[in-house]
Amino acid sequence: MNYRKKPLEEVPEENTAIWACTNDECNGWMRDNFAFEHAPSCRLCHSPMVRSMKMLPQLLNSNGDLKSLKKGTSIT
Repeated sequence: MNYRKKPLEEVPEENTAIWACTNDECNGWMRDNFAFEHAPSCRLCHSPMVRSMKMLPQLLNSNGDLKSLKKGTSIT
C-alpha cells in the first residue's frame, strides 16, 4: 500500500552563539543564552570552553539572562 506522508514543516535555523568544549575528544557544547556563567566549563569533561557560532533551530529562552542570576537562585 502507498501511504501519504505529510511533508515535514521546515524548522527555521539561525546562526547562534554557543560555548564549545576545547577538548578534542569531547563533543560538548551549549547555547550561550542557556549558560549560567560568563566563561563556563564543560559539564561532560570539565575542560574550558570557547565561544563559537553554530547553525541551530531557533529557540527562545523565556528565563532571560541566566548569567545575571545569583548562585542558588531558583529558576521556574
